[in-house]
Amino acid sequence: MQIAMVGLGKMGGNMARRLMQHGHDVVAFDLDPSSVAELAAEGAVGAASLEELVGKLTSPRVAWVMVPAGAITESVVSELRSLMEPGDIVIDGGNSFYKDDVRRSRELAKSEIHHVDVGTSGGIWGVERGYCMMIGGEGKIVEHLAPVFESLAPGVGDIPPTPGREGRTGTAEHGYLYCGPSGAGHFVKMIHNGIEYGLMQAYAEGFGILQNANSTELAEEYRYEFAVDDIAEVWRRGSVVGSWLLDLTASALAEDPALSEYTGFVHDSGEGRWTIQAAIEEAVPAPVLSSALFARFRSRQETTFADKVLSAMRNKFGGHVEKQSGD
Repeated sequence: MQIAMVGLGKMGGNMARRLMQHGHDVVAFDLDPSSVAELAAEGAVGAASLEELVGKLTSPRVAWVMVPAGAITESVVSELRSLMEPGDIVIDGGNSFYKDDVRRSRELAKSEIHHVDVGTSGGIWGVERGYCMMIGGEGKIVEHLAPVFESLAPGVGDIPPTPGREGRTGTAEHGYLYCGPSGAGHFVKMIHNGIEYGLMQAYAEGFGILQNANSTELAEEYRYEFAVDDIAEVWRRGSVVGSWLLDLTASALAEDPALSEYTGFVHDSGEGRWTIQAAIEEAVPAPVLSSALFARFRSRQETTFADKVLSAMRNKFGGHVEKQSGD
């Protein structure tokens, strides 16, 4: 299938590569010409503008937008609307707010252009591991795009079915799922990231307690010097708290048990706030997720070893680099 990728950053570029590896024809555009040239050298068709990109697509055109949520996504989708024709498809694969998807879908529908929102998880490792995708939009359009989702997704692999799911049909086991109408994909991804905040905070606080087990606040006979990198490693093997996040934490601690390269200044990228907002609107209690979000706010005033663990995890799965306030 021919598909355009708009935005060739940490995820967009690698998603384009994975699509090409699976035989898709990719037309690529980014504001950074060097990113376009790099991908073109690997087999993509480069474009110097959105207008040129649309001109190189055959009808029905498919453009996957992989740029930061907010004003940039708004601008790109608006320009694509002016360039595309009835029957064309715009996919928003970034971390947009689901209510923005509902609005943009209605606006594009006035021009008979279809909108699909795809919550995408996989970070910088997705080109090798595949991407987990949560999808919203018109069912028939999502079905048309199935070859793209199948190529980007991890696939069944060697993971056995969950007990009780044997014999079920569907795409969940492949790593992508149609969640419902416009906005549903990004709503599910929003909650996914809210949960991620809670999981990360739990690991961070636990390792923070281990790291400080030799505190002078404790009686000498109750002080311990723990090798936190070894503890992370042993937990990876047979423990009920094992996970990919723990794998990444173990990797960071193996490189530097003190995490001295991290300041512990932890950003949030929006989805955590939106998750709490949704919980408030639904009157659903979410004390753990709320606390995890507020802990990130606190980290920008004073930092702890737990905050460094959070920073390390964000860097390992998403390539997020710490920025101090004012940067």
